[in-house]
Amino acid sequence: MRKKLLSCVLASSVILAACGDEQEPVEESEISEPETEEQEEIIEVVEEVQLPYVTPFTGERVANEITTRPILVTINNHPQARPQSGLASADVVYEMLAEGDVTRLLALYQSEIPDNIGPVRSARDYFIDVATGLDAFYIAHGYSPEAHTMLFSGVVDNINGMQYDGILFKRSSERKAPHNSYISGENVKLGAEKVGASLLYQKKVSYNYYDDEENVTIGLQVNDFSVNYSKNSQFNSLYSYNSVDKTYSRQSGNTVTIDYLTNEPINVSNILVFEMDHKIIDNEGRRELNLTNGGRAYVFQQGMMREVQWENREGVLKAIEENGSEVKLVPGQTWVHFVPSYPGIESFVTYME
Repeated sequence: MRKKLLSCVLASSVILAACGDEQEPVEESEISEPETEEQEEIIEVVEEVQLPYVTPFTGERVANEITTRPILVTINNHPQARPQSGLASADVVYEMLAEGDVTRLLALYQSEIPDNIGPVRSARDYFIDVATGLDAFYIAHGYSPEAHTMLFSGVVDNINGMQYDGILFKRSSERKAPHNSYISGENVKLGAEKVGASLLYQKKVSYNYYDDEENVTIGLQVNDFSVNYSKNSQFNSLYSYNSVDKTYSRQSGNTVTIDYLTNEPINVSNILVFEMDHKIIDNEGRRELNLTNGGRAYVFQQGMMREVQWENREGVLKAIEENGSEVKLVPGQTWVHFVPSYPGIESFVTYME
């Protein structure tokens, strides 16, 4: 209806212009503001031009099609590595246990690559599994024995700080090793060239999203909740919902999570919690995670929480509805937590109604 009305108005304007040779010129000051609701609607239609493309991992509309391959970086989450650089630019952040109670982050970059990323930390085999499923260019500094075998066998295109320390990876004088290794956005591209890896987006992996005007209406209202990996609060996350901008703020170790580059808090649109089997495999407390079998999951978005399932679909871990369809995400950044299936997902997530 709006489009038809707009076409009629535009056509009328052309006719008036063609017949108006003998009319007095109209002064700018004589042009009046819209007087009817229909005229206001017409102006809104003209002004609201929807951008044509949707980013695969944030669901946000952009002017240009995304052609960059996903880039996955292992980010240090030790308290001495905070605040990290480049987290605000990540489309998705995965958080999971590395060894003991210490969690590590996998930051996925595609819609934007920041000027600096880090501190970069070492690889685990299940980090590489995530990267492989996403067909991501994988970046880490160091590796476990299992990860070393996978990386050197060419499972995934990658660069590692063990081979490029001081070349592509730079050490910050503000922090002590191993919490001070960084890589610039420019060196990510140079690194891909060095190892002959394409940064073109070829495996069209993406998430499923609500339209901009859709609201989440199902679930239990939960504005504040925490994901608790252990009694060590340094690696527990507290989320608080802001109903004005429809995003969650995040705290870790009782400190607001900010991006060092911007000094601004992280704003998260979706938090997913996936329950999966964990197994300790060595004396260092390193773990093996089962990313294959699927399991229970919680979804938090727009102040609502509900239980769903997660599945590994062609290597990509996704939240799944009861009818088998993918859970729709709210456009914006998503944070994904992997938690042990024992003692169970309820033991790791605490929320207030």
